[in-house]
Amino acid sequence: METYRFQASYLHAITRQLFMAAGTPRHIADEVAEILVKANLAGHDSHGVLRVPAYLRSITANDLNPAAEPAITRETTNLLFVDSQNGFGHYAARQAMEWAIHKARQSEVCCVSFVNTGHIGRLGEYAEQAAQAGCIGLIVFGVGGRKGGDVAPFGGISGALKTNPIAVGVPTGDEIPFILDYATSVVAEGKLQVARSKKAKLPEGYIINKHGQPSTNPADFYDGGYLLPFGGHKGYALGMLMVLLGGLSGNFNSETGFMKGEFMQVININAFTPLEAYQRGVRALLNDIKTIPPAPDFDEVLVPGEFEHRSRVKRLVEGIELPAIIYSEFQGWADRLAVPLSKEIVETSDQERYNLT
Repeated sequence: METYRFQASYLHAITRQLFMAAGTPRHIADEVAEILVKANLAGHDSHGVLRVPAYLRSITANDLNPAAEPAITRETTNLLFVDSQNGFGHYAARQAMEWAIHKARQSEVCCVSFVNTGHIGRLGEYAEQAAQAGCIGLIVFGVGGRKGGDVAPFGGISGALKTNPIAVGVPTGDEIPFILDYATSVVAEGKLQVARSKKAKLPEGYIINKHGQPSTNPADFYDGGYLLPFGGHKGYALGMLMVLLGGLSGNFNSETGFMKGEFMQVININAFTPLEAYQRGVRALLNDIKTIPPAPDFDEVLVPGEFEHRSRVKRLVEGIELPAIIYSEFQGWADRLAVPLSKEIVETSDQERYNLT
């Protein structure tokens, strides 16, 4: 499979320019571009810049308002209700996490519920944001109901859930926080996009086709098939919990059985125990676990957050691979929006953002 390799600063610049040409204010375009590129750097290409063409199509179809600013519609001591105004979910989620961190520092804990929010990208991004602020952050997204589900329930042959991810970030006092971040399906749908773009087969147990039969061809998913929950009934139940937490937004229909929403919670560690001592304890626990001898075919025991950190360090130096089919979509949108693709679009601020100066 043909691929191209680009520096993070270039992918950031071209993403920003495309979004701006589609009507996105620069400050929002920069924020969303950074979140997407950081997903690539973390090794989660499924939530990275390959999503850009889809977002541009949503803007063109008037399904996404690229200039929308999130607004707090209701607020209490420990709660925030955020209306994303059908704008970029990434921008709204980052802003909401910032608000929640500030409120948690004042009131120990803050919970956030959202309405009118689209795709918010890699949830681990916002978990890291909380951890970097010395807080524990929980972020979930859930959709449930027979109409529009991409994930079959345990024991079923048609969809009733989305991939319903969960992410948690815990600070360690260093540059590698504990980050739990995964879909409650076997894999995120974006991983299927990556496999399809590479013309690769899927491992067994990832999907079923539209007839309810197991398949390893990602095209079968996009032809009416479904993902499976991870861990059988356990992943299925956890995915349901994501829906119930998301439903605190009030976005549910008792007649049709549909429920959807995003939910965040931020915990101020200092409200429970001194932050620095807690971080030392967390790091000591993780380091102790890493001393366990590796099993056959494993080089070492990893703890959550290490994979993303190592990928980030490597890709900042070596660059990020983009399948040719995805870059061709970039080229098509660049022509359509009259955006140059030359390296000259990279600004000094783009290089500084990724410590490349």
